[in-house]
Amino acid sequence: MKQSEFFNKVYKIVAAIPVGKVMTYGQIAVLLGSPNCARRVGQAMYNTPEYLNIPAHRVVNSKGGLAPSSAFGGVGIQRRKLESEGVLFRPNGCVDLKQCIFRNFAQER
Repeated sequence: MKQSEFFNKVYKIVAAIPVGKVMTYGQIAVLLGSPNCARRVGQAMYNTPEYLNIPAHRVVNSKGGLAPSSAFGGVGIQRRKLESEGVLFRPNGCVDLKQCIFRNFAQER
């Protein structure tokens, strides 16, 4: 699959993540039928065009960890966005995936 096609499919999935929920890079890769491409999903997120206005802040790593601060223009920006949507965090600073992971993608489309 060409990079542009893969990225566009990633953006479509991310655009469907509801407020208050998150998905992991790996989840998205599995949905695309490319379970070993979580890093490629991360590349898509890093290269997301501003004009798409997708909620890239709702994508986290497999442990609920946030992207580097450079990805959102400063320290704490991704966390503040998620908290404002009601996403819960554990004491270690990671998203509480048990409470906030979005698993109903197929039902929401």
